Amino acid sequence: MSNQPSTFAYPIPSDLNQQQAASGSSSAAQPQSRQAAEDARKDRTLAEFLLMLDEYEPLIPNEVTDYYLQKVGFECEDVRLKRLLSLAAQKFVSDIAADAYQHARIRTNAAGGRARANQPFLGPGSTKDRTRTTLTMEDLSAALAEYGINSRKPDFYL
Repeated sequence: MSNQPSTFAYPIPSDLNQQQAASGSSSAAQPQSRQAAEDARKDRTLAEFLLMLDEYEPLIPNEVTDYYLQKVGFECEDVRLKRLLSLAAQKFVSDIAADAYQHARIRTNAAGGRARANQPFLGPGSTKDRTRTTLTMEDLSAALAEYGINSRKPDFYL
């Protein structure tokens, strides 16, 4: 027995090529080498992504992310992980806004014939008003409902 602790590490690409050459063309080694190559590729991709997070400044400020992470009891000193969580929150909000916009466009197009027929022709500037989309609470509620979030007001107030 050796005194060195055993650690599991993914092979780097040059080691992977040597392993594939040493294993020959046996069918039993082929799936393992493919799995190892896939794992190595995923690790490289993750490492590259984490390096990109060092330079990335998310739209949600770090102080806001720190406040809410502290509020829920999450303690971490790794800035990259906090930025990753901030990026995930940014994408979530962006997806909800895009879905709400789509609901508004559908609502506008569905009521477009009736709404435009009731409006008088105001001149050349009126085409700008026709293309303007207004997001309503109904649009936002419909988009949030797709994500399982209830945004209705209570039926009564205390």
